[in-house]
Amino acid sequence: MAQKDTVKSILNAAEELFSERGFAETSLRNITTKAGVNLAAVNYHFGSKKSLIQAVFARFLTPFCEDLEQELDAVQAQLDGHVPQLPGLLMLLSQTALRAGHDSPRRLGIFMRLLGLAYTQGQGHLRRFLQKEYGPVFKTFMRLVTAATPELSDEDRFWRIHFMLGATVFTLSGADSLTAMAEHDLGKGSDIAQVVDKLIPFLASGLNAPHQAG
Repeated sequence: MAQKDTVKSILNAAEELFSERGFAETSLRNITTKAGVNLAAVNYHFGSKKSLIQAVFARFLTPFCEDLEQELDAVQAQLDGHVPQLPGLLMLLSQTALRAGHDSPRRLGIFMRLLGLAYTQGQGHLRRFLQKEYGPVFKTFMRLVTAATPELSDEDRFWRIHFMLGATVFTLSGADSLTAMAEHDLGKGSDIAQVVDKLIPFLASGLNAPHQAG
């Protein structure tokens, strides 16, 4: 097997197993068995399980963030002093993510499951890696979101962004099941892009909802 094919096989196996079982529950032996390679190949190409986890995320996030950075630069150039619109920013983010996963219809859903696991399974090394490698582009995005939601306090915006992330992870990681349920209950099929179109107005409304004093 060529080196390029070996790396791809390892990443494919790791991505799928991590998303199904979690990071701690997936051993390197599980991954090598599924990928059809030996442990030496994993150690040679990645060095450690932590590095392999980071590589799985990088495979999706690097092209995604490169594309997103260009899109955000274009948005900022066109604003000309005007306030950005939240639905447009969320749609830009989602469409960029869909393009990043265009090579596999399941890729975006798998990545969203992995993202959810990154925040629930104590993967501190992964969060540090994501912040270091991709923090600047997401800071740019958040500056635009802040400008689009001037009425929100920093505290409200923090919580609503994370609620929004939770809803997005739940929806897109289970998009196959949701679309099957919708087809059964409503008699109407849909794909992940159509699910995103339905999700964006919900997220924008939630993020912009009036503050309720306690």
